[in-house]
This record gives sequence, C-alpha cells and structure tokens, in this order.
Amino acid sequence: MVRQAFLFPLAKMGSILPMRFTTLVSAEQLAQHVNDTQWVIFDCRFTLTNSEAGRHAYELSHIPGARYVHLNHDLSSSVTAESGRHPLPDPAILAEKLGNWGVDNNKQVVVYDDSFGAMAARMWWTLRWLGHEHVALLDGGLPVWLRKKYETTAQLPTIVPAEFQARPNRSMWVDSAQVSSALQAGHKLVDARSEERFQGLMEPLDKVAGHIPGAINLPFDDNLDLDGTLLPADELRALYAPLIGATAPDKVMHMCGSGVTACHHLLAREIAGMPGGKLFAGSWSEWITDPARPVTQGE
Repeated sequence: MVRQAFLFPLAKMGSILPMRFTTLVSAEQLAQHVNDTQWVIFDCRFTLTNSEAGRHAYELSHIPGARYVHLNHDLSSSVTAESGRHPLPDPAILAEKLGNWGVDNNKQVVVYDDSFGAMAARMWWTLRWLGHEHVALLDGGLPVWLRKKYETTAQLPTIVPAEFQARPNRSMWVDSAQVSSALQAGHKLVDARSEERFQGLMEPLDKVAGHIPGAINLPFDDNLDLDGTLLPADELRALYAPLIGATAPDKVMHMCGSGVTACHHLLAREIAGMPGGKLFAGSWSEWITDPARPVTQGE
C-alpha cells in the first residue's frame, strides 16, 4: 500500500506527465527511479552529537545517485548570539548549491536519512519554503531501503548542474517575537522534543532546560508506525485533530530544539490533509538566548 497524501499527474496538451510526489515516496517507488535524470536524491544523515558522522556514513555507502547535504553547512546559516542552533539557510546560497547538485524547479527531489525522517524532514520543509513542491521523504528512510535489500554504493554521483530559482515564502515560519505575540493572541505552539526534554528533566543540547509556557508536547516519533514509516493519513489526523481543535491551521506553530524535527510535524500534517502550520525556525535554542523570555518546567 502506498501511503502518499499528495500524488498527482500533471496534464499538458493532452499528455500525462510523470507523477509528482510531495510528501512520501516508498522504497519500491524510489528503486524504480534511481537512474531517472528527472529525480534527484539527497542523503541527509546527521548526528547532533557528531556533526561529521553522517558525511562519513555517506562516503561508505548510500543510495545510488544520492548527493550528501549537511545540516550545519548546507541547511543552516551561521549561528549568532540571538539565533538558535540551526538558523535557516540563506535562500540565494542554498539555491546556488541546489543548482550545483543538479536540481532545477521541475526536478522530483527525494530526501532520506537513517533516523526516521528526523533530519531529512528539514530539507523537505526547506525546499517547500523555497517554493519547490515536488519533494518527498523516503518513507522509513535508509533502514527500510536496506531491509528490502535494494542497492547501495560508495560511488559519488555524476552531476549535471542546473539552475534553481528560490522563491522563499516568509509566511511559513515565525521567530521568537512572533511566537510571543501569537501565544498572547491564543495561537497554539506544539513542541516536537521528547517528553523528558520538554519537562526539563534532561537537556543534552541546550543551556536551559524546560519549555515555553503554554506549549503542547507531541514528540515527533509519535508520527511513526512500529516499522519506522509514517502513520497512515487517518491515524495522523486522529493524532493532530485534538491538538489543533478549532484553531485555524495557520495559527498552529511547531517547534523543537532548533527547528529541525519540528519539520516532521509539518510533514505529518501535510500527509494528514491538515496543512498550514508554521515552523518556529529558531525554536527552543533561539527562545532561550534572551533570559527575559519566560521558561517553565514540568507539565
């Protein structure tokens, strides 16, 4: 069964163009397109505690044709005293990199990692922020690909450069000031971190433990089935509907530690047919740069 929320053909002058994947692609579907010049694959493996582990793993073995994208160097800009750990990348710089990787505005992009989409979802969201809708997460990631015994390689891909035009949509994300105002206006904020980090019982990455007063906790891995794939659309709707309630979709913000795993929520909502949420791009690590901002612990 293909669990794909938005999968549609585009018609042109009576002909049917290839299917476009905008949320998920299965291992079986990707295996049919590893040599397709209209598809570009990205390996997004990354470990927060060892920033080069993903690149090293890629150099040893990856899905054929995949390019490696680095969370810190490619999907983030430089950290400042006021930013979170992973500020959004400069659109012009990333657009140039995407062109050098062979991505134009018509290519089908597929992203994957080995952590259930926790890292790759950041690239999924980033491309959509830049105006590229035809991007999908490999459902289940590299573990499912390997479990199904599909090919891997250490060979680097041959890339034909292209031109990518970025059209960033500022309405898709919010900063700390906007979060403060939005919460006062009754908007909702959903935190994708683990329950232990949300409650402030542990904090392995940031200098302050706890959460933003009024935030709701939904760990990103609640989106996952037992096999590491995303839950079916109806189960995701059942998960998010009680959180969103009668709140307008664009008045629900999503955060995590640094704006990475929160993108998993936004992907899950898209699959569930509940799009429109906003990313708190700086998330917890940005919020705590100002000691005047309120912090709470416990439930």
